[in-house]
Amino acid sequence: MNTWNLDALYTGYEAPAFIEAVETLERFVEKADRFKDTLDSLEDADKKLLDYISLASELRSRFLKVYAFVNLNLATNAKDDTSNAWMNRLQKLSSKTTAFTTKVAKFVPRISDLAEIIARHDALKPYAFHLESIKDRARYVLSDKEEMLIAKLSQTGSTAWGRLQGLLTSIVEVPYEDKTLTLPQVRNMAHAKDPSVRKKAYEAELAAYKQIDESIAFALNGVKGEVLEVSQLRGYDSPLHEAVYNARMQKETLDALIASMQKHVPLFQKYLRRKAELLGHQNGLPWYDLFAPLGASERTFTPDEAVDYIEKNFSAFGEDLAKLARRAHSDGWVDYMPRSGKRGGAFCMNLHPIKQSRILMNFDGSFSNVITLAHELGHAYHGDRIFKEAILNASYTMPVAETASTLCETIVKRAAIDEAEGEEKLFILEQSLMGSTQVIVDILSRYLFEESVFAARQKTPLSVARLNTLMLDAQKATYGDALDPDTLHPYMWANKGHYYSGSLSFYNFPYAYGLLFAKGIYAKFQEHGKPFAAKIDLLLQKTGQMSVEDVAALVDIDVRDVSFWDQSLAVIGEEIETFLAITA
Repeated sequence: MNTWNLDALYTGYEAPAFIEAVETLERFVEKADRFKDTLDSLEDADKKLLDYISLASELRSRFLKVYAFVNLNLATNAKDDTSNAWMNRLQKLSSKTTAFTTKVAKFVPRISDLAEIIARHDALKPYAFHLESIKDRARYVLSDKEEMLIAKLSQTGSTAWGRLQGLLTSIVEVPYEDKTLTLPQVRNMAHAKDPSVRKKAYEAELAAYKQIDESIAFALNGVKGEVLEVSQLRGYDSPLHEAVYNARMQKETLDALIASMQKHVPLFQKYLRRKAELLGHQNGLPWYDLFAPLGASERTFTPDEAVDYIEKNFSAFGEDLAKLARRAHSDGWVDYMPRSGKRGGAFCMNLHPIKQSRILMNFDGSFSNVITLAHELGHAYHGDRIFKEAILNASYTMPVAETASTLCETIVKRAAIDEAEGEEKLFILEQSLMGSTQVIVDILSRYLFEESVFAARQKTPLSVARLNTLMLDAQKATYGDALDPDTLHPYMWANKGHYYSGSLSFYNFPYAYGLLFAKGIYAKFQEHGKPFAAKIDLLLQKTGQMSVEDVAALVDIDVRDVSFWDQSLAVIGEEIETFLAITA
């Protein structure tokens, strides 16, 4: 089965269970609205906290189940009118809970003996971190009216702009030779063996953006303009400050990570220059050859074969991980193939109410897509671990969100490199380096781009030409002369949906954090063996209840120390040196 099965959520929009779920959700929203009116007084604070935990848990679980069904349907058919109508209805319903969450955000910090109340009630003890976080976040919470207004306006602001970007990039038609393709299909051709195919696909992709670039530029300006205004209104120093705070991360940790990445960029540039030489380029590597395969591997994978391969390698880590990969495939958790109206890229959505996940792929049979599937199964495994916790303790932040996924990538890549020989070894090693280059060098360029966009957007809306220039500047700053300056990708800002969230800025550095943190964890796993897997499981389980620094401390890692990141990057450096040696 190559499409996912959503029946564990609901069988359809007309199904009685779905209709009843929405009606029940609406009643819980009304109940939350009534409950908020009791929070003006601190009387019976113990009971109110207990009632809040119960109500918030029910509300989140019921909303997530309905929202997931609609969102997953939209992901595979962006033009479906019914799904779009339901999404609009759910977003309005969600905005009605803003007054409830705002009142709670004001109520909890007023409880002077919060710690004592938590200690008195066994039912509250598991939620200590959740409640203390609400108390800490109070400094960035606005008045009830302001919070309600922001929530309502964002539905026709940043949320709508983000959906526009997703819609346009999923339905734009890309002429290619005598066919009409989707953007994901054309972008997948970057991995083709034939250099003329890669180049033509790159040119077709860039030309396609010209059909939609003005609209997407409006969307990006709308999102970033809203973020700047709301972030300042809340009292954050900047959108980056807000992103770091929301990541439960210290700025010291991010600074250490970025400094180490910048220090090691020249090493990646050496790899890219060698690749350019091997492909016969004199002026650096063209963008369209970033994913050009080197070496030789005749292997292509069907979804069945990909899962067999992943399951075999996951078993070296632990049987739970291997079994989850098999279950995801057998039980219809994965939607594999690209098609018109389906969004590009890949994602995994954890579904806490049913203790399952769903994974979207645009699978083309390449080894790269096998690695992507392993990555998304890592997210599903993270979900499987955190499902042991209550739903209010299951929200993990961006940096640790990429930990399990990147660890799973590493497991499969390293196993593939170790077992291969000759041209296939070169092929797989270089595939690994391609991925690492994306997560370190390209992610760094996206981080720099987003910084520059926010800085420029404070003064004026940005034209397509200005956005293209900022994108190219960021790429030149990180790739340097390793890439051909005449064949960069000025439209990466239009392609990446990560830029189009009003509530989640700088969704770039978490990928680098995840890769390098996973490298450090993997090194410890190699040192200690399978018994260490239990520590990793605990780490994943607790990611919803700790700062990233405290999570890392569970496996004796100090992420504020540049030397940790240097050590992790040195592991990739060894792969680069191996590549340079076997291609000399």
